[in-house]
Amino acid sequence: MHVLHRILIVAAWLVACAWLYKLLEAARGLKRVPNLLEPDYDVSPQGNPSAMVIVPARNEAANVSACLESLVKQDYANLRVLAVDDRSTDATGAIMQAIADANGARLEVLRITELPANWLGKTHAMAEAARAAMEMHNPDYLLFTDADILFRPDAIRRSLALAVFTQADHFVLLPTALVKTIGEGMLLTYLQVMSLWAVRWWRVDDPKAKRDAIGVGAFNLMLAIAYRQLGGFDAAPMEILEDVEMGRRVKRAGLRQRIATGPGMVCVHWAAGAGGIVSGMTKNIFAVFRFRSALLLAGAVWIAVFCIAPACLIALPGFRLAGLVAWASAAGLYALSARTSRISGMYALTLPVAAAVVVYSMLRSMSVTIVRGGVKWRGTFYRLSELRDQTKRAP
Repeated sequence: MHVLHRILIVAAWLVACAWLYKLLEAARGLKRVPNLLEPDYDVSPQGNPSAMVIVPARNEAANVSACLESLVKQDYANLRVLAVDDRSTDATGAIMQAIADANGARLEVLRITELPANWLGKTHAMAEAARAAMEMHNPDYLLFTDADILFRPDAIRRSLALAVFTQADHFVLLPTALVKTIGEGMLLTYLQVMSLWAVRWWRVDDPKAKRDAIGVGAFNLMLAIAYRQLGGFDAAPMEILEDVEMGRRVKRAGLRQRIATGPGMVCVHWAAGAGGIVSGMTKNIFAVFRFRSALLLAGAVWIAVFCIAPACLIALPGFRLAGLVAWASAAGLYALSARTSRISGMYALTLPVAAAVVVYSMLRSMSVTIVRGGVKWRGTFYRLSELRDQTKRAP
């Protein structure tokens, strides 16, 4: 028991030191990530490149109007919007057409009525839209976004300016989550802090840092030439996390990837309440782990050890200091994250609770997917065997 006690103390301090190291690394590294709100970025892109924004939507009548209105009001003139009505059964298509009629050539509508075999709906919609955009207008840049995103009028102009200046093949502007409940704040700020473990934002522009790749569905801006070079979304037609996978493909290909923050420039209400977020994670978090049960279980154990255990250690003599160092370091990351998320750093107090909810969501996602034999995504059921095959074929 004496030996085991020492081993546990060493393990507790290793966890604490890991948190402290991550805090110090992030405090130094995040200073290098551009903030587009700074006055230096309030410029127009050199060369006035053309850009096409692609907005796929299926049954998004509640959100699509606000999204498209924010896009047609962008202050960059050389910009078009292609709204994709992907087999909607509600008023989505009619809303799109009404906004298009009111805005002339700036907004066009593409209607998709059928989903081919071996395609995910959203991925297919974006692939078709990109193909149509390049055939009709041959834009310099393609911006892929979602139908529930809200854009500040200068968001695309500033982003394009930095993308051109840094010669980016792929540019991501991190979205700001709109938080309406305590449960949303607790989970969303936890997920953002954990993202700093998964991807070091300050290493995204380093071609040697292959694991530090990023893709965000709210704002994936790609040089059209780079999109074609990678084979577009046609290269991964059954990829649920198509935004993340595109980011990985960009990095693996050695293309130039860039990232920026801009609190309030691109906003999204991720889900309604903690229950909505859990429901969303149930659908897609197993995909994060490439539908590999062992990998997901390892991730759940890691979260338990790093995020739940420190709270327990504070109550145990001999372990208290290690637990406090770990939690205090995590709180420091929450404070850093608050600068871009605009969510209070005080949610650090909920760290173990948020971690427990995420672990539950992970296990639920795996269990539900395995029991059902697949995933229902945007009204279509996809077999688990098909999804696993896609991860094996991913370029």
